[in-house]
Formats: sequence, C-alpha cells, structure tokens
Amino acid sequence: MDQGTEEVLDAVGPRLRALRRERGITLADLAATTGVSESTLSRLESGQRRASLELLLPLARIYDVPLDDLVGAPRTGDPRIHLKPIHRFGMVFLPLSRRPGGVHAFKMIIPARPKPLEPTPQTHEGYEWLYVLSGRLRLVLGDRDLTLPPGEAAEFDTAMPHWLGSADGGAVELLILFGPHGMRAHVHAGPHRPPDDDSARHGSS
Repeated sequence: MDQGTEEVLDAVGPRLRALRRERGITLADLAATTGVSESTLSRLESGQRRASLELLLPLARIYDVPLDDLVGAPRTGDPRIHLKPIHRFGMVFLPLSRRPGGVHAFKMIIPARPKPLEPTPQTHEGYEWLYVLSGRLRLVLGDRDLTLPPGEAAEFDTAMPHWLGSADGGAVELLILFGPHGMRAHVHAGPHRPPDDDSARHGSS
C-alpha cells in the first residue's frame, strides 16, 4: 500500500467521528441503525480498524453523504459545492465547510412560525460565533435574553446554557462558526472598543 493511500485511510476515522458528532449521533444509536457493532465503530473512528467498503456503505447511507466524502477523495472538474441540508430541532443547517476537525461553518435557517417557540436551552462542548443575515434572532444565553437584528453578531462558550430562535415568529437566517472547546472566532471590523454590559453580543452594524 503506497503512502498516499495510507494517509487517506488514516484520515477516515477522524472524519467519521467529526461527522457523527456534528449530527449529534451516539455510537450506540449508530450501531443500532447500521447493524455494525459499537466496538467496531469505535475502533474505526480511532483508527484501530481499517475502513472497508462493507463498513463505509451503511455509514454513507445514514449520514446521507457520498462515499467520496467519507474517504476525503478530491473532487475533479466541477468547482460547484453541493450543499446537503441537515434538518434538526425544526431548523435547517447548510454545512459550508467540509473538512473534519477545527472550525465548522453553517448557514442556519429558522423557519417562520405562527407562534414563537418557548426556549429550551442546551449545553455542549465548543465555542460558537454567529452573524444574523435576516430576521430577528432571539438568543437566550444563561440568564440573558437578547434580540439580535440583521447585521449583529455574537460569540459564546456553548458550555453555557443557550438557545436560538425567532424573536417574533418570522424566519431568521444566520451564519454560524462552531469550533472545539477553547477555540474562538473573532470579528475584526474596526478599532477595538471596550466591551459593553452585553459582553456576549458584538454589533457590527
């Protein structure tokens, strides 16, 4: 096996782990839906088990991605990006980045509703930066309840209880950068200014 093939296979495990965590799926859930044992899936993600077509095909079906995406095969000839929407929690996420690990970029769409939802704050590892493209975003962060209009941004540690929704029931579109714990994305849109009382929010309008 040549060095290039070895490098491709070595990258499959971390890519599979990042994809599973991105979708919010546990190893136990994945084992139940694919029929592949939890221990095999764990060894596959850690690199202790080599990827095979028999293992990758059911994973590609569950994740709804081309097999080439799982092994990181380079695309040739076509520069277009084929976005595959992810539907979670009644919202639509469009992945804008493809590489596993590091910062992930998404366009998030919160559909219009006759009546805004009640907040259900969640916590998880990571750090999040967001920018409102259209609509009015309601951001519940800890004991703060904020409304962000188009052109405003926020960044926060996702270990703090947080919830995103529509402030008025209308549709909201935003860009999100999500990074591992301790990794931050900063906006540099002008001279530095001292933080105001609302340190989780950074207006850029």
